[in-house]
Amino acid sequence: MVWDLRLLQRLDNAGAMLLWDAWGQRLADEVDWLPEHQAMFAKLNLPKPPATRRGRLPASVAAFGGDLFLMAGHLVEGTRLLGQLAIDCWHLLRHPGLIAWRDISVNIYRTGAQAMGITALVGFLVGVTLSYLTSRQLRMFGADIYVINILGLSVWRELGPLLAAILVAGRSGSAMTAQLGVMRVTQELDALSVMGISHTIRLVLPKIFALGFAMPLVALWTSCMVLAGGMVAARATLGLDYVQFLHGIPAAVPEANLWLGLGKAYVFGLLIAFVACYFGLRIKPNSESLAVGTTSSVVSSITAVIIADAAFAIIFQSVGI
Repeated sequence: MVWDLRLLQRLDNAGAMLLWDAWGQRLADEVDWLPEHQAMFAKLNLPKPPATRRGRLPASVAAFGGDLFLMAGHLVEGTRLLGQLAIDCWHLLRHPGLIAWRDISVNIYRTGAQAMGITALVGFLVGVTLSYLTSRQLRMFGADIYVINILGLSVWRELGPLLAAILVAGRSGSAMTAQLGVMRVTQELDALSVMGISHTIRLVLPKIFALGFAMPLVALWTSCMVLAGGMVAARATLGLDYVQFLHGIPAAVPEANLWLGLGKAYVFGLLIAFVACYFGLRIKPNSESLAVGTTSSVVSSITAVIIADAAFAIIFQSVGI
């Protein structure tokens, strides 16, 4: 059979697909056509990709493997950034004049002083809630006075630093990531590279130094606000006097717990700033990457803080503190 298409005056894509299906998804053996028709059918006669094996792995297993590879890539890139920061710190020790003191001061103000309002409000409300729930249980056993021990130990050692770290990660960590991401979108990072200015020395290290310095102070402030809320709730529910509450805290909480909480807060600050800057430097010059990077930064920062807190709890319980 010979197909004669020379008398066709017009042939659109729909007509070509109709003939293509009639021919069995391939060119007929003998076809007489015009040059313009030949070009149209040449687009349809593309080599088919090789068939892939299906069903080797379930979709959930394949997705989990992809997540593992993505996590491994983040660990490798994070280790590389950590090594670069170590080299830059050694360089700054040899050349102190390169330290951006003004940027460190600005970041301390933004991450520390400007965070006092939200941390005080949340800390006070958490203290009220914790004290109210604890006092209801202790009243059943006639152990009202032990609310001071429970609040003091849990706040200074665990709750205060962890609560401050989560609030700072959502507030300041996201701001750091967004700042570096906007600089990537507006090509300011490329301009710094052209001028020979290191991103880590000029942008990353000041943020890490500032948050490492401000985080223990924010944690101390948050812990005080949590205890203040707990003291108010204890007075309302149990009738404990404010002076009795304040005198009971030093006796109930050993001094080692205070230094442990401040040390944990310092490590949390370094982790939050490092993760925020890492995701900020990975943002691509488009708005979608900026949104995804900021979200990933906050989630990863909070996850890293919780993992570090669990590690601290296991380590110091083993040594008897």
